[in-house]
Amino acid sequence: MLDAVNVQIFGIKRSNETRAAERFFKERRVAIQMVDLHQRPMAPAEIRRFAGRFGLAALLDTEGKSYVDAGLQYLRMSDADILARIEREPRLLRLPLVRAGNRLSIGLDEEVWKVMAGALTR
Repeated sequence: MLDAVNVQIFGIKRSNETRAAERFFKERRVAIQMVDLHQRPMAPAEIRRFAGRFGLAALLDTEGKSYVDAGLQYLRMSDADILARIEREPRLLRLPLVRAGNRLSIGLDEEVWKVMAGALTR
């Protein structure tokens, strides 16, 4: 594995999308740091980093079971309320969240992952 800037994957081990991200980078021999959000919640500053780039609404998996079961499509919430919900229930996020240096991606985004892996293997 390469020692350059490693890739952080924020996700849930049982998530197919998270496992796909892990597999993608491992196949390319890119060092990863997996952060299982069921074991360790995402730091608020890290959530803000992704929200600042993509917007808070883009972080939410609005089609996911957790979102629908919580009835969030019918609620109006402040950004602070949304952040608090995300911290308590990571399944509300579009997973995985991937960070490599300044590059960020949300969900299954192999095109961005290829750019990340290419930048790290040079």
